[in-house]
Amino acid sequence: MVPFGGWEMPLHYGSQVSEHQVVRTDAGLFDVSHMRVLDLSGSDALLFLQSLLANDVARLKKPGKALYSCMLRPDGGVLDDLICYFVAKNQYRMVVNAATADKDLSWMTRQSDGYRLELVARRELAMIAVQGPNARAKTLPLLPPGLREAAGLEPFHGLGHGDWFIARTGYTGEDGFEIILPQSQVVGLWERLIKAGVSPCGLGARDSLRLEAGMNLYGNDMDETISPLECGLAWTVAWEPEGRDFIGREALQRIADNTERRHFTGLLLEDKGVLRQSMALFAGERVVGEITSGGFSPSLQRSIAMARVSADAGEDLQVELRGKRLPVRRVKLPFVRNGKAMFDF
Repeated sequence: MVPFGGWEMPLHYGSQVSEHQVVRTDAGLFDVSHMRVLDLSGSDALLFLQSLLANDVARLKKPGKALYSCMLRPDGGVLDDLICYFVAKNQYRMVVNAATADKDLSWMTRQSDGYRLELVARRELAMIAVQGPNARAKTLPLLPPGLREAAGLEPFHGLGHGDWFIARTGYTGEDGFEIILPQSQVVGLWERLIKAGVSPCGLGARDSLRLEAGMNLYGNDMDETISPLECGLAWTVAWEPEGRDFIGREALQRIADNTERRHFTGLLLEDKGVLRQSMALFAGERVVGEITSGGFSPSLQRSIAMARVSADAGEDLQVELRGKRLPVRRVKLPFVRNGKAMFDF
């Protein structure tokens, strides 16, 4: 057990590598109750979220549809990355990160001044994730009757029934569900899933899985000093319609216009060793960037990383390991999709 965002979390249940592989080949179970669920309702909910988030929630037309977005400071830095669900007219649900949850709630409360809405932190709810190619098949028979329609959920869609909410989302690069439910019922569901052959997994596997999938981790790959344009999340910024003046838009436009802004890239170590966060990257004798997340990839049996590099860094980069400069290869993200490498090596 290790401290994580104010919680005590399992690093692993015996073997991080085994837990990683079971998610890639079968089904794994994660306790993600540290994530904070926030419910937003009111006649101004849409207008508020269109101002608050860099992505545009007006794109959500169908109940249950979700989008991923960054919530920005006025200078374009990322306060948090989150998922927002359209529940019904004037009703939305957001899931935010544990380490930033209190800060997020405080920020949203301040920004909501003048809007007609109610923001509620649902601390009485727990959350678990079932991920892997067999996750949905093993989960569906265990759901309450009112959620059996989850069998037809499309990716990035959710379905609610009472205090339960299930979404076809995740943080592993595999298919599966994230399930929000009352604390009083989560242990029972957890035990039924284990009995059905779903393996419990810890933070270690969650991190190596998301790294292979090329997914950002708040506090590593981005934070309040980094814009979404410098951490591979430009696709989450909705520039249209032009009249939507979301917080941070003006600053983001200046960053977008700067041809010298840093680039976000994947790296593959060409030698033995393990790439780690904060390692400097070199082009010759010049430092041109830094690793933001790194580790060993069980799927590739190689060390991989995500990094932020200068616009003129080039392709021939090195990292310093054990007193030696070793070559790293720039690759497009993600590293792994559906359990298979996305490039030749």
